Amino acid sequence: MFGSKTTRVEGTIDCLIGSGTVIEGDLRFHGGLRIDGEVIGRVIAEAGKPSLLVLSENAKVRGEIRAAHVVIDGTVEGPIQADELLELQAKARVSGDIRYAVVEVHHGAIVEGAILHIEAQAADKPGLKLASASPSRAGGEPAA
Repeated sequence: MFGSKTTRVEGTIDCLIGSGTVIEGDLRFHGGLRIDGEVIGRVIAEAGKPSLLVLSENAKVRGEIRAAHVVIDGTVEGPIQADELLELQAKARVSGDIRYAVVEVHHGAIVEGAILHIEAQAADKPGLKLASASPSRAGGEPAA
C-alpha cells in the first residue's frame, strides 16, 4: 500500500510520444518507450539497463535507433541496433543497416540495407587453433 516499493515489470511502456507529436533532437531513455509520432534524431537506450522501444504503425524515426528490444511497425530512416531482440512487424519500413542479436521478421516488412548479426563477445567463445599451426610431432616439427 502506501510507502511500499513497487517494482517495474520488464517490457512495460514508461513513456509515450503521441500521434501528431514531432520531436527534433536526440532521445535517451531506459525502460519502455512507445513512439506513435515522429522523431528527427537519434533514439538511444541507456546502455546496460533493460530497454524496450516500440514504433507503432504511424510512427516515423529519422535517425539511429539503439536499444535492447526493438519492435517496429512504422518507418525508420537510419541504422538500427537491437542488442537482444528486433521484431519487424508487417508494416515495418526500414531504410538503413540493421544489427541484431535475434530477429523476427513478419511477412510484409521491408528492409533496404544490410542485416548483420551481432556476434557474441570474443571472451564467450573458446579459442580455436589449427592443428597444423602448432608443433605436434615428436621432433617439434610442424605437420607438413
